[in-house]
Amino acid sequence: RWARRGGAMSEVLTRGTWLVSATLVVALFLTMLPLPAMAEDLRPQWVAMILVFWALALPERVGVFWAFGTGLVLDVATGTLLGHHALGLSVVAYVAVELHARVRIFPLWQQALFVWVLLILERLLALWVLGATGQPMPSLSYWGSTFVGLLLWPWLYVVLRDLARRAGAV
Repeated sequence: RWARRGGAMSEVLTRGTWLVSATLVVALFLTMLPLPAMAEDLRPQWVAMILVFWALALPERVGVFWAFGTGLVLDVATGTLLGHHALGLSVVAYVAVELHARVRIFPLWQQALFVWVLLILERLLALWVLGATGQPMPSLSYWGSTFVGLLLWPWLYVVLRDLARRAGAV
């Protein structure tokens, strides 16, 4: 609709979509990057954190469908059960979009706590899928990535916010 007008709105939408896609691709690569065995359980949930940022920053454009599609790509890329990550990311994106107006006014440390709860929710849903498919339950270190996400959120937020502002996406 805006593309026919040729106005600035279509340029902002294109720019925003390009930036969201690029950051999600980087998150997918970071997720697949090999790590030493002892650091594997501490790998941040990059895709979930990037999706939460965009769901909070652009809730009218990034939501459940972006999360579901990205989750399917992540499932294929990591070789997990199809829909495993798509379910968790979709629920996390839904909660983030629904609460975006409240969460955006929080100080950064309170936002980090909110994101931590969302990361735990994503892990709980993944754990449920593992149990439902009869796979062995992971060790306690499975939850380590949520704490790393809690610590990384303020820096990730600042970097992505500045990137989005420079690109004119927000």
